[in-house]
Amino acid sequence: MEIFNHNSNVPFLGMRKYSVAIALGLMIASILLIATKGLNYGLDFTGGVSMVVDYDQPVQIAGVRDSLAKGGFEHAVVQSLGGTREVSIRMQPKDDPAAMQASDGKVNLDRIAADVSKVLQATRPDAKVKSPEFISAEVGAELRSDGTVAAVFVMLGIMAYLWIRFERRFAIAAVATEVHDVLVTLGILALVQREFDMTVLASVLAVIGYSINDKVVVFDRIRELFRLARKAEPEEILNRSINNTLSRTIITSLFTAITMGALYFFGGPAVHGFAITMLIGILVGTLSSIFVASPILLWLGVSKKDLMPVTRENPELARRP
Repeated sequence: MEIFNHNSNVPFLGMRKYSVAIALGLMIASILLIATKGLNYGLDFTGGVSMVVDYDQPVQIAGVRDSLAKGGFEHAVVQSLGGTREVSIRMQPKDDPAAMQASDGKVNLDRIAADVSKVLQATRPDAKVKSPEFISAEVGAELRSDGTVAAVFVMLGIMAYLWIRFERRFAIAAVATEVHDVLVTLGILALVQREFDMTVLASVLAVIGYSINDKVVVFDRIRELFRLARKAEPEEILNRSINNTLSRTIITSLFTAITMGALYFFGGPAVHGFAITMLIGILVGTLSSIFVASPILLWLGVSKKDLMPVTRENPELARRP
């Protein structure tokens, strides 16, 4: 199945000055947005109050969420604990100002549990609140740190893999575009102030994996064409590779986006953040695979010699240092 002609010759590399300039501009804007507006961290990272609610009869998560919203707890996070009669509720203490002690500002867990119980029992008398506890912001800070470390190690692993499978220029180009994709995705989240929780962090890591998959397909085609062509210039090879893989890139992105759209509309509020972040990452990653990765390769000076095996018969094709 092809959307574009396999042998089309759209001059993507001819637009490299503009595409790379736009990419750099988006990265700088994203850094400024993250530095000034910051990410809207959710309860997973800022800490808060957590409790468990038991029901005698099965309950719907949406019903619990609606009851809390009507009672004034509009930002509470409600999740099932594996069954239909037990749910977990997390919220910020500020969602219940009356539960803050005026004298020392500490959280009154018993008061919050009582307020939540009152709100839930107004619609479901069988609701029983138990195990209220306060999660400190230090735990959230540790999660943010661990998430950053995870993203860095993922990129380093990708770089090492591509260095071994292809060549160091491919590894550098891939990591550079991955940094672009992550920064722009986070910049958009900072711009719209979408809540950043653990599901969104998982989505950012998934974006890294999805984006590198697109680039590996293009890189593989570049290597194949370099080995088949005899006198073609690097710019021509890179441009042909993008055109040859364009249908595959667009189709993969389109169907993944459709899947994320279905997840958003039918998966419930708990996965909205994951789906939205993936949609943003798919768009950014697809554009960078077409307009950014190959121009970086060309700028780094990739050539046929970089991809030919070193042999005694062909010492002139040895890889450059």
